[in-house]
Amino acid sequence: MGVIMNTLITSLKSLLLGLCLAQVLSAGDKPNILYIFTDDQSDRTVSSYERSLPWVNTPNIDQLAASGVRFKSAYTGSWCMPSRATFLTGHLQYGVESMSMEGQYPSSSYDPEQCPFWMRTFKEAGYTTAQIGKWHTGVDAGYGRDWDFQIVWNRPRHPENSGAYYSDQMLSFNGGEPVMTPGYTTDNYTEWAVEYLEGKGRDPDKPWLLWMCYGATHGPFTPADRHKDTIPEDTEVPKPVDLFPPRPGKPEYVKNRAGYRRGENGTAYVQNRPGNGWEHQEGVITYQETAQGLDDAVGTLVETLKATGQLENTMIIYTSDQGFAWGQHGFQHKVAPYDANIASPFIVSYPGFVPEGKVSSTPIGGHDLVPTLFHYAGVDLPWKMHGRNLAPLLENPEEPSDHSVLLAFTGRTYGSDTSKLPKGVDSHADVPWWVSYRVHEYKYIMNLIEGEVEELYNLERDPDELHNLALDPGHADVLSRLRKAAIAEMVRTDCPFVDKIPLKRM
Repeated sequence: MGVIMNTLITSLKSLLLGLCLAQVLSAGDKPNILYIFTDDQSDRTVSSYERSLPWVNTPNIDQLAASGVRFKSAYTGSWCMPSRATFLTGHLQYGVESMSMEGQYPSSSYDPEQCPFWMRTFKEAGYTTAQIGKWHTGVDAGYGRDWDFQIVWNRPRHPENSGAYYSDQMLSFNGGEPVMTPGYTTDNYTEWAVEYLEGKGRDPDKPWLLWMCYGATHGPFTPADRHKDTIPEDTEVPKPVDLFPPRPGKPEYVKNRAGYRRGENGTAYVQNRPGNGWEHQEGVITYQETAQGLDDAVGTLVETLKATGQLENTMIIYTSDQGFAWGQHGFQHKVAPYDANIASPFIVSYPGFVPEGKVSSTPIGGHDLVPTLFHYAGVDLPWKMHGRNLAPLLENPEEPSDHSVLLAFTGRTYGSDTSKLPKGVDSHADVPWWVSYRVHEYKYIMNLIEGEVEELYNLERDPDELHNLALDPGHADVLSRLRKAAIAEMVRTDCPFVDKIPLKRM
């Protein structure tokens, strides 16, 4: 009876909040939206997150979390391009139609008629839209169609400049011919964003959506001059317990992975990935110093909103395209389905609508953000989205929830082209296609290779994902339940390969 009463009370609260929101929006007071989207930033780099090391210090991002809701577990994507495609379309990678990789990496393309971006709908609803920074989703960056204002580093259009993450970028300003632009990119983007927030390049009578796409903390990890060597080189950086093999219970591509080589006196050196040749401790410290520029940016943007009187009517979202592993399970990159590789910070602040200083333990996905933005903007969804509106979680972040997250990695393949599963490990980072499903404390991983093990982890008891419970007969019921739930979610989201899953245990 108590559970039913609590459910009714929660439903009534959500209804009342929704009615209040509708009244506000009907008065034409739609929120501005500032979406800060970083690159390869693990939640370990943010000091308010549980997995951060004691010496990590990000006061501005922490203050943003103190003004809103911080999600402990967020899965925005598996790597750069699909996470961005998911935000632009509201679909998981296997639902992004016509997207393809072609030519010199990272060149890519899509058909805007088959793959429309929802920003057009926001424009039709009265918003002015803007994007600043990294673009990694097709040569066509959408200026004039999807964006009213754009300063873009279009990596697919300029593969020869695609490694220039921190200086000397080829930038196009509002559809113009690209020009070589000097300066530290994190600071450049922030400076242009400040000008936009102050009114440059936008209609002052319209609400705005600004997507800030920073390149930090992507490799080659490069701190701003003011942050170089600010973390002492003898700072303690613990090495993951499974930095080197063996890794029992893991699938074959993980068991003997050699992302690091042993050095003398307990040192370990990166092999073949960003930071190649760096000692583990040196790499982690430089990575964190690079993240300090992002913390500065958050402070500057929030102060600008305050100074311009816009903070009270601005929804701020801070997250990354995915995380980044530093030796966990032998990895030194993203892509794999473990939290060390892909878990990112996820913070939402919106005065008056989202409570302050709350933490939600409910896992969420990047695709959940899109219907959430439509909800708070009071705009009807233009098509079926894969995610679910996070408003109930944002408004009641500490209440238990059955909200679940499905995520899929299909290499460099998108949309209906994923209907044919590869026979082995995908060439992209030597990781097989996989599907993960997270609900409550459990994560289930389906490795899409015939005969490969499934994975099941209890992240409350085993946050480092070291003990594969799928191999434990005592967890057979949990494994079966989560496998069925994952398949049901694949069906709900029209997964092209759901009927080709190589699982004989079903």
